[in-house]
Amino acid sequence: MCGIIGVIQSKGAVAPFLHQALKRLEYRGYDSVGVTTIAEGKLHTKKDEGKIEEVHRKLNLDDLPGTVGIGHTRWATHGMPSIYNAHPHFDCSHTIAVVHNGVVDNFLELKEELQSRGHKFESETDTEVIPHLIEEFMDGGLSLPDAVREVTRRIRGTYAIVAMTARSPDKIVCTRDGNPLVIGRRDGASYVSSDIPAFLPMTNNMILLLDGEIAILTADDVEIRKLSDGSIVTREAITISWTADQAQKGGYPHFMLKEIHEQPEAIRNTLRIRKDVFDSAAKIVASSRRVFMTAMGTSGHAALAGRHMFASFAGILPSFELASDFPDTVYDTLTTDDCVIAITQSGETSDTIFAVKHAKRLGAKVIAITNVVGSSVTRFADRIIITQAGPEIGVAATKTFMVQLTALALLALATGMLTQYRSREFIEAKYASLNTLPNIVSETIVRNEEVARQAAEKYYNRASFLFLGRGISIATALEGALKLKEISYNHAEGYSAGESKHGPIALVEDGFPVVFVAPNDATRDRLIGNIMEMKARGASILAVIERGDGDLKHLADDVFEIPEGVEPEFSTMAFVVPLQILSYYMATRRGHDPDKPRNLAKSVTVL
Repeated sequence: MCGIIGVIQSKGAVAPFLHQALKRLEYRGYDSVGVTTIAEGKLHTKKDEGKIEEVHRKLNLDDLPGTVGIGHTRWATHGMPSIYNAHPHFDCSHTIAVVHNGVVDNFLELKEELQSRGHKFESETDTEVIPHLIEEFMDGGLSLPDAVREVTRRIRGTYAIVAMTARSPDKIVCTRDGNPLVIGRRDGASYVSSDIPAFLPMTNNMILLLDGEIAILTADDVEIRKLSDGSIVTREAITISWTADQAQKGGYPHFMLKEIHEQPEAIRNTLRIRKDVFDSAAKIVASSRRVFMTAMGTSGHAALAGRHMFASFAGILPSFELASDFPDTVYDTLTTDDCVIAITQSGETSDTIFAVKHAKRLGAKVIAITNVVGSSVTRFADRIIITQAGPEIGVAATKTFMVQLTALALLALATGMLTQYRSREFIEAKYASLNTLPNIVSETIVRNEEVARQAAEKYYNRASFLFLGRGISIATALEGALKLKEISYNHAEGYSAGESKHGPIALVEDGFPVVFVAPNDATRDRLIGNIMEMKARGASILAVIERGDGDLKHLADDVFEIPEGVEPEFSTMAFVVPLQILSYYMATRRGHDPDKPRNLAKSVTVL
């Protein structure tokens, strides 16, 4: 996963804006950074390994001439982070510059072919074959757009490509297949990026570039054509409602903490989605022979919690399959009578797109739950639910997890109305309860932030943690463990509490921290037994409990309290919040940046 920005403007130095745009994209990649501009008939480049501000302090990324340029933040796939592997990449004459997101599957054979014709390579990356191929096609008389079009016919894999050349300094050319690119326009300037926040301070008018299309950007216009036949595509711009401030930290020390605090509003906005959106999707679920859910990471944990909602409200228990393994677990058993609910924050997660394509090939219907309008998953889906989290910049998903749970709850309730598994009164009572969640989450944040900070001070140097729950709280435990390990780098495992004595309990010794997710539901009494087992072996017990649960409060060493009255099916939405906050403060206490966990990126676009 990488961040891409390209800008062409009629006047003014472009480099300072490219630098700031890349900072807004750093969550998409931060192993290395590079910027190239065109001025006086040649390319000017600054790039190196490291985070953006580290490289800027060394090289001054703002000090490049020209009104047209491209930039890139890299998340390494081919070749270790280095100045040589940093984008942009160039042809032999250093007159063509390319930035790329994705993977060129056949780059080795292309590289050998190009080297046999005398091309010299400077990096280990798959990307570098692209400018060399463009060079050959342009040397043969093609324009830059036509050369890029020919390149797409030679490469296999997924890509978002942005290219420019000093031979034609009046344009930027971009194309995509499987990786996102969005275009922005305002008077005297055109922008292309891998994500909207890059150019949002300059324009909120966005044009979606779709797979199989190529765009030619000038300072005054954007022209989109189909790669297949060169025909012109007419597409209206979308007005983005996010403000530039929404995509910034807003006074918080990190995006992650800001986004945790934004969760109540994100839930409210998702609850405002038109009812017919869920009713239409629910008809597919209710009429399907089998229902599958597929996702990865945090979205997968939302799916696990969602299964409980569908079972309780609609009498339907979907099967959950990891998207990365979906074709290998369902094989070709899907039919036109089945449906797949695909959950992906970005709508670009390659594993999930892979699963969706497999489902569509077999004729299954697809319902997509995503936070990004026009993302890849929406083009394959029969029904689309766009969650309302707004921009989420921190790599660790928080508010997007919350809106996925909200959307699943609304879909499960709408399905329950159709299946009549429960009475109308039961479903309406659950709707009413769901509408109280924004206030409950808000109170949970306020009451637990200082508790979490103190707990982090107490436990930050512990090497390993167990997170345990039962029923729907297994999903909460899994998500709590994931948050801790991905941003604080403490080892953490989430388990069913019932399974804990079948192996994980062997790890427990004096002071070993065990986190219990303990709502006041049907699993509570059995969970108390698991707590006692851990206490008998010297564990330090951290518990997320309902306020007023004196028994559990007495058993725990550290307690996070949730307001009373959360319905069991919605408990993950409230009980995960202290675990998010705990992970944040564990990371900062250990000196880590929670917004940029090592080796991770916001959206994983490689299989």
